[in-house]
Amino acid sequence: MSTILVKNIKALVSCDGADNVFENVNLYCKDGLIEYIGSEEKEADRIIDGSGMLCYPGLVNGHHHLYQVFSRNLEQVQNMELFDWLKTLYEIWKNLNEDTVYLSSQVAMGELIKNGCTTVFDHHYVFPKDSGDLIGAQAAAAEKLGVRMYFSRGSMDLSVKDGGLPPDSVVQTIDEIMKDSEELVDKYHDTSFTSMKRLALAPCSPFSVSEDLLRESAVLARAKGVRLHTHLCETIDEENYMLETRGIRPLEYMEQVGWIGEDVWYAHGIHFNDEELRLLADTKTGVCHCPISNMKLSSGVARIPEMLDMNIPVGLGVDGSASNDGNSLLEEIRCSFLMHRLHSGYDAPTGYDLLKIATMGTARILGREKEIGSIEVGKCADFFMVDSKRIELVGACYDPKSVFGTVGLRMPVDYTVINGKVVVEGGRLTGIDEERLVADSEKELKRYLG
Repeated sequence: MSTILVKNIKALVSCDGADNVFENVNLYCKDGLIEYIGSEEKEADRIIDGSGMLCYPGLVNGHHHLYQVFSRNLEQVQNMELFDWLKTLYEIWKNLNEDTVYLSSQVAMGELIKNGCTTVFDHHYVFPKDSGDLIGAQAAAAEKLGVRMYFSRGSMDLSVKDGGLPPDSVVQTIDEIMKDSEELVDKYHDTSFTSMKRLALAPCSPFSVSEDLLRESAVLARAKGVRLHTHLCETIDEENYMLETRGIRPLEYMEQVGWIGEDVWYAHGIHFNDEELRLLADTKTGVCHCPISNMKLSSGVARIPEMLDMNIPVGLGVDGSASNDGNSLLEEIRCSFLMHRLHSGYDAPTGYDLLKIATMGTARILGREKEIGSIEVGKCADFFMVDSKRIELVGACYDPKSVFGTVGLRMPVDYTVINGKVVVEGGRLTGIDEERLVADSEKELKRYLG
C-alpha cells in the first residue's frame, strides 16, 4: 500500500462536473487513487505541505509526435506551410532508430511533465525500415519517467511514387502494418482503471494512407476495442488534395471509410463547414485542438467556440515539437485563450474553459473521463501544484481557475503527481538525471541530424 497526503492546499481546482474549488483543504491518495478531499488529516507514507499551493488535475495531451523534439527550431523549415514542411522533414525523420525515439521521448515527455501534464498521447507514424522496436522504446521512456502513456500505432502506405508525401523508406505495406498493429494492441492496450498504458490505431492522414488501410484499421480497432485517430482538416491544401484526388471533402471521405463516431478523434479539425460540425456533434466524434502548431504553420483557427456550444468532444494537444517547438500544455492553454479572444471576442472560451478542455476535454476524447481529468474521490491520483507565492503570480491568483489562460506560467510547476507518485518536485524530474539525458540527447542529435 502506498499513500500520500497533501495538506493545507490553498486552492484545489477540481474541474469536476460542479466546477468545485476547495480552499484550505487536504488531499489524500492511496494506491494511485484519490481517496479523500477535506479538512481531516490522515497518516501517510509521504506528506507534502500544500500551504500557498494551487492544485489542479493533471493535464492530458491529446495529440503529439514525441520524436519531433529532435527536429525543432530548424532554420530550413521556419517559414514553410504543412506540405512543404513535411516533405523537407521526412528527409530527417527517415533516420529514426530506437535510440532516437527513446531519448527524444524522454526529453519531450519530461518537458510535458514539468509543465503539469500527466497523460501523454503520442501519434507515432514514421517507421523507417530496420529501425527497431520504436513503440517499445517509447514504452521504456514512459516507464522511466512514470508518465501515464497512450501510445498509437500510426502508419503510412502511400509514398511519393503513389501520390503521397513521404519517401519510400518510411512507408510500409498494409499487411505489415496490420500485423504489427494487432500485436501492439495485444501488448500495450491495458483497459484496467488505473492503466498506465493504452494504445490507439492511427494512420497518419488522408494524403499519406490508402483507402484500404483506413478501412482495415477501423475494422481491426473495433474488433479489438481500441480507438481511432488521425490528422484531418488541418489545411486548405489537404482539402484541395482530397477534392482533386477523391472528389469529396475530407470528412465525407472519412465517413465513407468508417472513421466517425465516439471512438474516433481527429487532430486539428480547422476547416470544417457548418454541416460537418453538425455531423461531429451528432456522432460525438472528437477533435484535438492544437493552437500553437496551427499558428506556426499558418494553418488557420479552429472553430472551437462553436464546437463547445454544440457539445462536440474537444481536447487540447501540443502537436509535434517541430511544428510547435515546445512541449507545454500550459502554453497551449494561454495561446488558445488569446487566439480565440482575438478571433471570436465575447464568444471566446474563458481561461477556465481552456483548462477544462486540457483536462476533462482530452480525457473524454481518449475515452478515459471516468478515470482522469478531474480531482475527485475514486479517480486516478494525477495532479500538479504551483506555489501561488511566486513573483510571477503576485496579484494573479484571485481567480485560480483562469490564471493559466489569462496570466500563464512560463516556468516548471512545483509538483507533478502521477498515479500517486511524485514525478516532479521543486520543478525537477525525480525519475531521471536531467543533465545526463541532455548529454546523451546531444550526442544522438549529432548522428541524427548529420
